Amino acid sequence: MPARPGGIRAVLLDIEGTTCPVPFVSQVLFPYARERLDGFLREEADKPALAPLIKAIDAAMAAAGDGSSEGATATPDDAGNGGSSGNSDLHHRRVRFLQGLIDEDRKLPALKELQGLIWDRGYAGGELRCPLFEDVAPALRAWRAAGLELAVYSSGSVKAQQLLYRHSNAGDLSPLFSHWFDTSTGAKGEAASYRAIAAAMDLEPGAILFVSDVRAELEAARTAGMATRFSLRQDNPEQEAGPFEAITSLAQIDI
Repeated sequence: MPARPGGIRAVLLDIEGTTCPVPFVSQVLFPYARERLDGFLREEADKPALAPLIKAIDAAMAAAGDGSSEGATATPDDAGNGGSSGNSDLHHRRVRFLQGLIDEDRKLPALKELQGLIWDRGYAGGELRCPLFEDVAPALRAWRAAGLELAVYSSGSVKAQQLLYRHSNAGDLSPLFSHWFDTSTGAKGEAASYRAIAAAMDLEPGAILFVSDVRAELEAARTAGMATRFSLRQDNPEQEAGPFEAITSLAQIDI
């Protein structure tokens, strides 16, 4: 680890492939949101709280070549509940557009926020629970007891991150974390994102250990000056650690 007075003071964790299995996200969370987009938008699209998301979704549709969505606004008819055929068509195009993004694993901030709202219902109703790896909760509790700060950096929205740790198979672990970062901070493959995270945590990059299952992310973090570990778990797409020290359990990290 980089030499620094006081050593490592914080652990920054990716989620998918690092603290929970990749299939939970790809085979549980994404399909859950995809199947409920239609009904959720029928119920909620006309509500003021969702107006910014609807506007962003329509703008993304227009940018993708669906110009008929330009200037559209959310109204009760947009939800398709007996409104005009034009508004009903807009609702269905929104749903198809968002489902397509999910199928292609394309990132859109408005979709991430929408998924978080849908997952919120699923967690609250007991339909969803995050299966963290069995070594995760003990490690998190031990690090916090030792005075380390814990933070999350994931491509999922901050809301989705918090829901996942709040409703885990080890109980509510969200209070253990002091910082939450998503891609609104910056792309995970850019060193500037990790410098920004260090600044937000009021720490030097060298005081932070970043754990991820993606080598490009670790390379960016290392360039920024952070210590790194490569998470090697079953079902992870990347199984070669390259130049990074690999771990198969958070318990193997000695800070």
